[in-house]
Amino acid sequence: MAYTNFTIETDTDGIALVTWDMPGKSMNVFTAEVMDELNAIIDATVADAAIKGVVFTSGKSSFSGGADLSMIKSMFSFYQDEKAKEPAGAAQKLFDLVGRMTGLFRKLETCGKPWVSAINGTCMGGAFELSLACHGRVASSAKSVKIALPEVKVGIFPGAGGTQRVSRLTDAQSALQMMTTGQSLTAVRAKAMNLVHQVVEPDQLIPAAKQMIKDGLKPVAPWDEKGFKAPGGGIWTPASAQLWPAAPAILRRETSGNYPAALAILKCVYEGLQVPFDTGLKIEQRYFTQVLQTTEAYSMIRSLFISLQELGKGARRPAGQPKTVLKKVGVVGAGFMGASIAYVTAAAGIPVTLIDRDTEAAEKGKSVGEGLVKDAVGKGRLTYEDGAALLSRITPSADYADLRDADLVIEAVFEDREVKKAVIEAVEAVLPAGAVFASNTSTLPISGLAKNSKRPADFIGVHFFSPVEKMMLTEVILGKETGDRALAVALDYVAAIKKTPIVVNDTRGFFVNRCVFRYIHEAYDMLIEGVPATMIENAAKMAGMPVGPLALNDEVAIDLSLKILKATVADLGEKAVDPRHMQLVSGLVEGEGRLGRKSAKGFYDYPPKPAKKSLWPGLKDLYPQKKADEIDVTVLKQRFLATIALEAARTMEEGIVTDPREADVGSILGFGFAPYTGGALSYIDGMGVKAFVSLCETLAKTYGAHFAPTALLKDMAAKGETFYGRFDPYGVKAAA
Repeated sequence: MAYTNFTIETDTDGIALVTWDMPGKSMNVFTAEVMDELNAIIDATVADAAIKGVVFTSGKSSFSGGADLSMIKSMFSFYQDEKAKEPAGAAQKLFDLVGRMTGLFRKLETCGKPWVSAINGTCMGGAFELSLACHGRVASSAKSVKIALPEVKVGIFPGAGGTQRVSRLTDAQSALQMMTTGQSLTAVRAKAMNLVHQVVEPDQLIPAAKQMIKDGLKPVAPWDEKGFKAPGGGIWTPASAQLWPAAPAILRRETSGNYPAALAILKCVYEGLQVPFDTGLKIEQRYFTQVLQTTEAYSMIRSLFISLQELGKGARRPAGQPKTVLKKVGVVGAGFMGASIAYVTAAAGIPVTLIDRDTEAAEKGKSVGEGLVKDAVGKGRLTYEDGAALLSRITPSADYADLRDADLVIEAVFEDREVKKAVIEAVEAVLPAGAVFASNTSTLPISGLAKNSKRPADFIGVHFFSPVEKMMLTEVILGKETGDRALAVALDYVAAIKKTPIVVNDTRGFFVNRCVFRYIHEAYDMLIEGVPATMIENAAKMAGMPVGPLALNDEVAIDLSLKILKATVADLGEKAVDPRHMQLVSGLVEGEGRLGRKSAKGFYDYPPKPAKKSLWPGLKDLYPQKKADEIDVTVLKQRFLATIALEAARTMEEGIVTDPREADVGSILGFGFAPYTGGALSYIDGMGVKAFVSLCETLAKTYGAHFAPTALLKDMAAKGETFYGRFDPYGVKAAA
């Protein structure tokens, strides 16, 4: 039989090599067709007496990333459709659907012939669960090998036997750590955890896998052997008596109970280890079915899996524009931000010229890249040769003429209109026709800067976040005259450096900074009200934010906050800024010299390492303090999430952001907005716009008019709409 996604070759020893190589895809993924074919392959190899065993591998540079987008989407659409038709039976039908992969892998595991998974490159999610169902696992020693069960990061968990097999192969603590964090393992670490049997040189992968079968590999999983005991003795041991009471508390400390899938992992392992393996699979299937019905799972998968991939693949790229392969990029401004932009550009294989006022300053900028390369080589992320090649692509210069053959130039100079004006004019004097100029400004509107350009159609904003090499988001900002070609080039560049773009129309603060400063300003309000700083920071983390607003302001720099407040007053008048905020921030910066982390003192004190930062004791003396038991922590959490979500809604109403996917992905990647919500707009859609409007009206009565719901939100509440329905990123309404 011929297969679309697999090839089978049987050697003279009777070992069938099944190679997974999906046509037209850069990576193998699970689809309904793939599972159908795999099911047929199991039947065929069992029926063929000449086949003694099977080696399963990938024909691509990576093994597999897991499930396909369409397969993930189909689970949610299937449940919603069934719920609409027959609410009482919808959960049972979903249970049956999610059990399909579990059943397929169990069929493989009990087929009676030995299977060995030969793992090359990335092996994640369902692909590793398939490997765990094989009787042997061999992994390549190549650095490209990454083994993980990362499902918890998108709101679900390993639901095709992963929780049961991992916890029966390695100790429960390591199993929980791996699955509740979604951490990636190297091949060596996976072997140490007993998750793979051998790690071999890449060219020995298939021979080693075949040798396992020749050596008499038993076609029986350990848990199907009589007398099997889980590593560490299972649940009822002294070691488990220490682990299990602590595990839920540790999880709650880390997640504040916001992630149903993470808690489900604990339940699956704890309950599953007390029963026979097949019963454990049913327990896992039950919890997986429950998690799939949660708002958190739906919202996280939509934003962090589906939307993230769609935006990364150019969902907002203008149609009809040819793809740009960048041959050279210029970066003007060799400070830390510009130097970091040059580094990620060179890391993508693109030659970059780094310009500053003199050669010494430009060379100093390149040294930032040298430090990043040294760190990456030291941690084994880069070879010495690859690091040297990367640095060779960065050319420091003080001569603007060196930009005459650049396809794209990014300015990253000081946030001053006159400084940027001089740079724009100097670059455009040498920039070739058709090349694009991008500003990395974080505060100045692009349309205003473009007035200094003779070619505003080729002028765009590309706003990076610090640290550039770690932050995965970029805002691509359209000026009033920015053309489609400039947008296409900017998006092609962002794709080349492997970051996720959101396209934003021009406004003060764009999207991310508008939302970030609402978060920070709400903390200012709380301080002024007398809420203890410790409660402010902890409430924000309990709401799901990765960093408290005061700590975040220290990272951003408090003197920058003051500068922005002053610029807002200068541009928009005194009423545009809360005078209490101005008094607080100017008092810290100008009165106390507390500028943030960069000055080792801000809202926090930063003593020399290894001592940890701590909140500045003087904060409690700035305003009369409330007693902790007089403060409702739930309301603090609501205020943080609601004020950010309201700002995101305002950007949609103003047409600054036009696609809800970008508001959601931008809010999570840009500043870590409570990922379990799926993002700022999914937070509103998840609770229902009507309920959100009611919450905002309640908050506005006590905490100020900035909580008042907008006209758009009131209209949507009255009509029973959602953001994904009204602003329909997929054109479903238009197509209908």
